[in-house]
Amino acid sequence: MTTSDAGSTPRQASFITDPYPALARIRANGPASILHSAEGMPMWVVARYRDVRNVLADPRFGQDVRRAQGLADNRVEGVTLGTDMVHMLNSDPPDHTRLRRLVHSTFTARRVAAMRPLVERITDELLDGFAGRDVVDLVRDFAFPLPMLIICELLGFPPEDRFAYRAWSTAVLTHNDDPGAAERAMRDMSGYLSALLVRRRADPRDDILTDLLRARHDGQLTEDEIIGMVFLLLIGGHETTVNLLGTATLALLRNPDQHRWLLDNLSALPVAIDEFLRYESPVSMATVRFTTAEVDLDGVEIPAGELVLVSLGGANRDPDRFPDADRLILDRADAGHLAFGHGIHRCLGAFLGKLEGEVALNRLLTRFPHLALAADEDDLPWRNTIMLRGLESLPVAPLG
Repeated sequence: MTTSDAGSTPRQASFITDPYPALARIRANGPASILHSAEGMPMWVVARYRDVRNVLADPRFGQDVRRAQGLADNRVEGVTLGTDMVHMLNSDPPDHTRLRRLVHSTFTARRVAAMRPLVERITDELLDGFAGRDVVDLVRDFAFPLPMLIICELLGFPPEDRFAYRAWSTAVLTHNDDPGAAERAMRDMSGYLSALLVRRRADPRDDILTDLLRARHDGQLTEDEIIGMVFLLLIGGHETTVNLLGTATLALLRNPDQHRWLLDNLSALPVAIDEFLRYESPVSMATVRFTTAEVDLDGVEIPAGELVLVSLGGANRDPDRFPDADRLILDRADAGHLAFGHGIHRCLGAFLGKLEGEVALNRLLTRFPHLALAADEDDLPWRNTIMLRGLESLPVAPLG
């Protein structure tokens, strides 16, 4: 699905490459603007920091995908808002509360800190694979496999199938000229997950998949909810970090002063990671919401039953909240960004994503301090979606 801004479609190359001028215009229009999808669907778009934060925390903005899809179906034919799988990100309390509680303990700060040796080992193994190569694709060869191998380990998934997982994720989350690609990907992935559940029942292990099957046995989950939960953890467990590592590296190569500063201050990486997340939010647009009642948003009345898009990327570039918002300032020391969302739907994997980013960039910059782009910046391919902000490919050199 797409939205339009003053007659132009954000999926046009200019928006995909640089969405921030359009988001600035939306912010300048006020708390919320009515834009239209390519199919003619009217939607409210919120992009100012204070309004985005308020919407994310306001229970009058629902996320139940089935109700949202019903609202869309009553207005325009052929608009699909997303997968109909039930999981934490597209459900509301009490279902959301029940689902999140089942996996919350795996992603606490303490449990994630204990994963550092695993993250370091996988990072070093991937970087060892750069030996003898003049150019590497940092996305394909590093940013993608790192979080994917880690989430496979946690879920208990065969890591050799990771390219299939990535293909399904890409088909579901990005624009494709083939209208049936997302539906086929969902069908293939559902079949794969169902077969994997059968195997795990016969061979329980110490992993999240086995834990979810125990919850199913105890009556806390349905089979469909297990599949939806695994779908979300698998896709959400790698997409954010893939995009973070690609855009962070590109931001350093575009800003040599910040690159030099970070090389001299690698101990400040936890602070720098927050600035990378703010500067290029890996999830640029939150999942679609809808108003369950009339809402006064900073003086703008949004009626009940309206679909709402919330721009995390727009909020994180709001100059009213972040001075010099369009500049990368790695010692900004302001962790108030909304890259992981806010409120009850805040990203469950935030601690893990930040740990992966910190370890990966530390090891990458330590071993290869003289990285440079090995392609024309204008030719770099960006993910073809308004929901995510990430690169498809990032060739870099030298590696010596």
